[in-house]
Amino acid sequence: MQETRAGRVMARADELATLSEEDGAITRPYGTPSLVAAVAAARGWLEAAGMSVQEDAIGNLVGRYEGTGTGTLLLGSHIDSVRDAGRYDGPLGILVGIAAVEGLHAGGTRLPFAVEVVVFVDEEGLRYHASYIGSRVVAGLFDPAELATLDTAGVPLRDAVRAQGGDPDRLAAARWQRDDLIGYLEVHIEQGPVLEALDLPVGVVTSIAGQCRGTVIFVGRAGHAGTTPIELRRDALCAAAEFVLAVEESARSGTGVVATIGMASVKPGAGNVIPGRVTLSFDVRHTDDAQKGAAVAALADRARAIGARRGVEVVWETIQEHAACPFDERLVAALSRAVEAAGRGPAQLLPSGAGHDAVSMAHLTGVAMLFVRCAGGVSHHPAESVTTADVEAAVEVVDAFLRELAGGLER
Repeated sequence: MQETRAGRVMARADELATLSEEDGAITRPYGTPSLVAAVAAARGWLEAAGMSVQEDAIGNLVGRYEGTGTGTLLLGSHIDSVRDAGRYDGPLGILVGIAAVEGLHAGGTRLPFAVEVVVFVDEEGLRYHASYIGSRVVAGLFDPAELATLDTAGVPLRDAVRAQGGDPDRLAAARWQRDDLIGYLEVHIEQGPVLEALDLPVGVVTSIAGQCRGTVIFVGRAGHAGTTPIELRRDALCAAAEFVLAVEESARSGTGVVATIGMASVKPGAGNVIPGRVTLSFDVRHTDDAQKGAAVAALADRARAIGARRGVEVVWETIQEHAACPFDERLVAALSRAVEAAGRGPAQLLPSGAGHDAVSMAHLTGVAMLFVRCAGGVSHHPAESVTTADVEAAVEVVDAFLRELAGGLER
């Protein structure tokens, strides 16, 4: 039986899932052998689909399928992962993009514009705790000072760039200076339950929520757990625990804020020692930037008030922030028409609470995104699951999107 394009997408996702830094889990950080191997696999698939391939100074791949005109449409996503990830967050967008070009190549079809499939090497920020490194380099948003950032083993990002096959001294030159771009489309699992509840295979994204990420450090005083009276303690962990509940309270406020404490480090970290220093990560998101900013400011004030009451010093640091990203109305409309044309409608419009490389790419061109139904809305977890039928629907919608844009240019 001949393999379908959707079947190839699923098989390739399975193949990428075997490339990991951890046995029995998908963990593929930037600058590691598993990510180098994943990029090599993607290169082979891009070339087999009839594309010429280039690699930039951060390690991103760009496969190009020439058209008959001068414009270029971008398809793509990221190939790195979070720790203990699922197999579709990121790779699905790359693999569906390749499948769409395979359809053109198999039929000998050239569009009035070129199609490029972009493989971004670090969107998740697992190793260096900064999102969109790959796409920020392309968009000219990368600060060279970040090259000095250390991972938990003390390895600077500069060395990881070299391990990935890139060149840290050429990152500024890797910024795209292009006037031929007509848009960027990213296919991604929904990471939510809406499409499943509506029994729809795909949906059209309208915007990405703004995000603020950082750390808050509570510095108290370590002491003996058996000899220091409770009333004399400056317990950093108790202050941090109170703040964690304050973050949950903010997220339950009904204002649309989503707030999360994802990491905690407790020192000295002994069972019989009062914690003297606790570092927490924070992640605050909202589709409205003003409300996001107000929530972050309120949480910072709350942390300082907790610290003052408990005699604990508080250090608040914002590491990364991006504004809400509305999508290009023209591309959203074209993608909606493509959903209908592919017989996969109605075209359900919905926002994304998660960040994507489209945030960076919006600085270069108009962006759009197609969500694919994901079982239970689960993402960033091994239980991520999509069906071959829904992937087939996504491929068909991208096919229709290409036809829609081509027809618009030819009219």
